Amino acid sequence: MSVWGKVIGGVAGFALVGPLGALIGIYAGHKMDKAREGEPNFVGSSDADQQTRQVAFTMAVIVLSAKMAKADGVVTREEVEAFKRVFHIPPEEMSSVGKLFDAARDDSQGFEPYAEQVAQMFAREPVVLEELLGGLFHIARADGVVHPAELDFLARVSVIFGFSERDFERLRASYNTKGKTNSYEILGVQSDATDSEVKKAYRKLIVENHPDKLMAQGLPQEFIDLANEKMVAINSAYGTIKKKRGLK
Repeated sequence: MSVWGKVIGGVAGFALVGPLGALIGIYAGHKMDKAREGEPNFVGSSDADQQTRQVAFTMAVIVLSAKMAKADGVVTREEVEAFKRVFHIPPEEMSSVGKLFDAARDDSQGFEPYAEQVAQMFAREPVVLEELLGGLFHIARADGVVHPAELDFLARVSVIFGFSERDFERLRASYNTKGKTNSYEILGVQSDATDSEVKKAYRKLIVENHPDKLMAQGLPQEFIDLANEKMVAINSAYGTIKKKRGLK
């Protein structure tokens, strides 16, 4: 069963208490209720399994993508197609995922409780939260422009996730949402950083964004492609700086 089927079917659903669990319960129904009976809360659990983490991550992507779509009041075909393309939703799950997306978009509750819950779930793995935010950036830019309301939404989610303004600008540069590329911003350093600082920043990002590490931290296979895209941007930025500075 794909991770999307697990989300809709309520597999490992006992973990999704709070606003995420309440929303998915609309579709999981009795199966979700039974899965929750007598099971521990995911938050703070040291033995949460990989399947649960993947379901939690995927659920957060659906809900926050829907809330972001609501931010500018327009859901474009390009954004919908980007969501389908990037996240590889199987045809048999498309209808259910669409209904869940619509429910999250139309839910009167703001996005903050959902962002806060997933931030708590992955509090010790900020790179996982960064990849989630990166997925939202990817969808936001799908129609060729990031609407100011979408950018504001992303910035507010970033704060809830615990990222600094520099972290946010680094990620924004990695997905080239400014219409131009700044190699130093992609590495998260100032243009007057020393050669040693540049190398250190580059190596840190490469280690943190390695696909194997991200999978070990709970990202489903469906989301690793986004990490690979960011790795390309990181390597390209470092290559540009190396050439300019004559680094070896």
